[in-house]
Amino acid sequence: MWRDTAGDPANYARNVSATSLAAMLRERGLRLTPQRQLILEAVHELGHATPESVHNAVRERAAGVNITTVYRTLELLEELGLVNHTHLSHGSPTYHAAGEDQHVHLVCRSCGSIAEVDPAVMEPVTGLLLREREFRVDVGHVSLFGLCGNCKESE
Repeated sequence: MWRDTAGDPANYARNVSATSLAAMLRERGLRLTPQRQLILEAVHELGHATPESVHNAVRERAAGVNITTVYRTLELLEELGLVNHTHLSHGSPTYHAAGEDQHVHLVCRSCGSIAEVDPAVMEPVTGLLLREREFRVDVGHVSLFGLCGNCKESE
């Protein structure tokens, strides 16, 4: 169901090194903890990741990290501009690395499949909103819900 858009975990090093993450945190009076580092790495490795899936991945490497730490760290990493989130269901938000190419999510309400499309498909809507309302859409947070081709055919 989830497509790993993060690619090779080496993308982590390309997007943000431990040194630059430490510097970003220091600017805010915070420090780089092993938990923060592991959580950021998990988001990069998983591609689309719920806080629960990040928690499970991190627990495999550090058993003492609790779910509250994961939620707080994901919020901090988003404030730092290192991860983005979107809502792909009624449950928890889904996080992905901020360095990824922007994409729009197509979520099937029937089978739960998730496909990604180029944000250019949103241009007619985003262009109209910009011209008429001076509103800039953050397409990285856009998820469209409906029925995929397979489920549409089975109805």
